[in-house]
Amino acid sequence: MTSSSRSSPSSSCSILSGSLGAGFASMPQIDVDIFEPQGISKLDAQASFLSKEQAAQLIKKSFSGKKGHVLFRPTVGQQQSCPSCSTTLLKGDFKVTYDVNRDKLCDLLVTNNHFAHFFAPQNLTKLNKNVVFVIDISSSMEGQKLKQTKEALLKILGDMRPGDYFNLVLFGSAVVSWRDSLVQATAANLDAAQNFVRRFSLAGSTNMNDGLLQGIEILNKAQGSLPELSNHASILIMLTDGEPTEGVTDRSQILKNVRKAIQGRFPLYNLGFGHNLDLNFLEVMSLENNGRAQRIYEDHDATQQLQGFYDQVANPLLTDVELLYPQDTVSALTQHHHKQYYEGSEIMVAGRIADHKLSSFKGDVRAYREGQEFKTTCLVDEEEMKKLLQERGHILENHVERLWAYLTIQELLDKRMKLKGEEKANVSAKALKMSMDYQFVTPLTSMTIRGMADQDGHEPIIDKPLEDSPPLEMLGPRKTFVLAASQPSPTRPSSNTPHLPNKVTYVDTDPHFIIHVPQKKDALCFNINEEPGVVLNLVQDPDTGFSVNGQLIGKEARSPGQHEATYFGRLGIANPATGFQLEVTPQNITLNPGSGGPVFSWRDQASLRQDEVVVTINRKRNLVVSMEDRGTFEVVLHRVWKGSAVHQDFLGFYVLDSHRMSARTHGLLGQFFHPFDYQVSDLHPGTDPTKTDATMVVKNRRLTVTRGLQKDYSKDPRHGTEVTCWFIHNNGDGLIDGIHTDYIVPDIF
Repeated sequence: MTSSSRSSPSSSCSILSGSLGAGFASMPQIDVDIFEPQGISKLDAQASFLSKEQAAQLIKKSFSGKKGHVLFRPTVGQQQSCPSCSTTLLKGDFKVTYDVNRDKLCDLLVTNNHFAHFFAPQNLTKLNKNVVFVIDISSSMEGQKLKQTKEALLKILGDMRPGDYFNLVLFGSAVVSWRDSLVQATAANLDAAQNFVRRFSLAGSTNMNDGLLQGIEILNKAQGSLPELSNHASILIMLTDGEPTEGVTDRSQILKNVRKAIQGRFPLYNLGFGHNLDLNFLEVMSLENNGRAQRIYEDHDATQQLQGFYDQVANPLLTDVELLYPQDTVSALTQHHHKQYYEGSEIMVAGRIADHKLSSFKGDVRAYREGQEFKTTCLVDEEEMKKLLQERGHILENHVERLWAYLTIQELLDKRMKLKGEEKANVSAKALKMSMDYQFVTPLTSMTIRGMADQDGHEPIIDKPLEDSPPLEMLGPRKTFVLAASQPSPTRPSSNTPHLPNKVTYVDTDPHFIIHVPQKKDALCFNINEEPGVVLNLVQDPDTGFSVNGQLIGKEARSPGQHEATYFGRLGIANPATGFQLEVTPQNITLNPGSGGPVFSWRDQASLRQDEVVVTINRKRNLVVSMEDRGTFEVVLHRVWKGSAVHQDFLGFYVLDSHRMSARTHGLLGQFFHPFDYQVSDLHPGTDPTKTDATMVVKNRRLTVTRGLQKDYSKDPRHGTEVTCWFIHNNGDGLIDGIHTDYIVPDIF
């Protein structure tokens, strides 16, 4: 893996690389260049898959003045788990962190009609805080999680300052508070609290709603009735490993209850322990209440993860921080109000500046400390800006704008978590478009390009979309290949493509519908004879809205009454619940076409993720759509080739896994996703003496069927493998529900 150069005026940078798979790459590389106008004060790089000794040997890092550099380039031998092992140790996170010199309260960069404002005051007295820990003690916390939670709480309590006030709330089936109200962090109280932590045990289910409301009530009472605590920085921290199962369990109602109780008075931070929880729910709850959520991984260092998170919020310096700019000067402003500012952190705001306002631009900061107003003004250091522009030129100019884009995208991604339906789709489309405009890989669409060249020597590329759309190709002096967290090595086949079952339900070629019936030797098959341009519904799940529709292509001009072959030339796969749409043609693959999404060609090798949907494009062959808790589908590309009887490119659609689709799923293919049976008897020569006819009983109907051969192209798109089937005549009449025209729909979406 090669990481492109990075210059960033932020306080820290993290570069995460995923597993490089079971094989070895000849020249894996992470190469990071950092440029900081303020100067770099410290730089570190760590790899979760390396010991301290290995990291010291393999990771090269250096910094001086404004520049820093990190290089990780292991040989094949250094990638091995052990000298005789065939497995790689390159599985995990590679993280680069650094900090900058902070000689000023704030820094204001202005270039190219964009600004970036950095606020990180030093040497302020730490504010006293009111903190309540709301801890899940349901039975699922048993074992290592409980042990690590207690270890972290004991350490956190030991680090409390005498001026702090605190309390502990435990929730299982019932809710228990250590004290009725906040208590001061005296030595006696801390000792009693630590004894309470050592002794508490697990208790039943997960009454998250009541646990949170009790913690909120304790903080609200302290702020309202105790004047000496009203100027403290109040913080609520919840730790849970599961989902609400007791009391109020409806997530939307819990969100509403928590919002109403907090009313913006203080931040809520949620820590989610392990993988068996709804992190999105915790994230939405935190975002709605001026906080953030973080997953705590079940590992040997979970205690350090908990302690590390607390350390980030342990020392508040300011409350109600607002960054202000002259009226009618700025637009497209990123978040500029923060409930609290903590020691060691940095507030960043970016936006656009009107042309005629550049010379007079400034930023004002207003905040509060212990009830007293804190004010400062940040001005542009024009001499310093000239020096930086001479030193970095267009790189700095572009970077300020890119930082604005990055912050904007992050805020859009946060916003979309709280939305549904069309609103969510619109915000997703905007974030996706900006990601593509500025070449950012985001959680919305993680883009993976695997393989430096195929057997034909072609480099993997991303095509430009239609005219007037943002370019999607990777820019810069060298190609950048990014591996997402669960992606395999470029030197090995994709592990994302599921193992193909031997027998599948599908539609392909003219269009032949092949229905696999478990426990039966022969499949069922039928054709649909319709005009080019007609759109047929293949799959429709009314419970989720998920659908697959296909449009026929063929010769527009045909003799009256004569059947001409038709094929699927356009497929639409949609999941309205998440705003996901995928349009597939023999030329292009388009994500979210209705909102100007990215366009890929069949020459690309790529993986795209949007919410729980993963689309894997396998160059010139097929694409696989995997939907979490739904199903897995394959689209096969058929190209015209020398000797082919077909004179136009077309598509086949294969159902690899559908057992999680709802029982009400319908469509020409979808109606066969769930068990049914058929019986065949009275085999005899048909009107064509080379074929066998028979009587079939299916769905309480008696049909005359004909033994035939079709082809399955899911494994070999050019030649296919033969499939024996019983052919149902007259557009599947008697096998499909209703008649075939019932499945004609207006468009693919």
